[in-house]
Amino acid sequence: MPVAMARHILVKTEAEAAALKKRIAAGEAFDVLAKKYSTCPSKKRGGDLGEVRPGQMVRAIDQIIFKKALKVVHGPVKTQFGWHLVQVFYRD
Repeated sequence: MPVAMARHILVKTEAEAAALKKRIAAGEAFDVLAKKYSTCPSKKRGGDLGEVRPGQMVRAIDQIIFKKALKVVHGPVKTQFGWHLVQVFYRD
């Protein structure tokens, strides 16, 4: 079964996610912004979700983790939890 390592930032609004994505693109550290702004418990680890297997995350996030380009910040993506920015480091 495939495995991937990813991190994310979860916020309440699309505008907030878009603003954070711009800050990351401008050179700010993803993990620092995750610790400060994310509403997910993973914020304590800089947004690190650890190793993830297909089906562990909600469908929209699963699709990014297992189908989209590596080392790129994807999003904003809406789920029932809010708006996400997702970055995938590797996939096996």
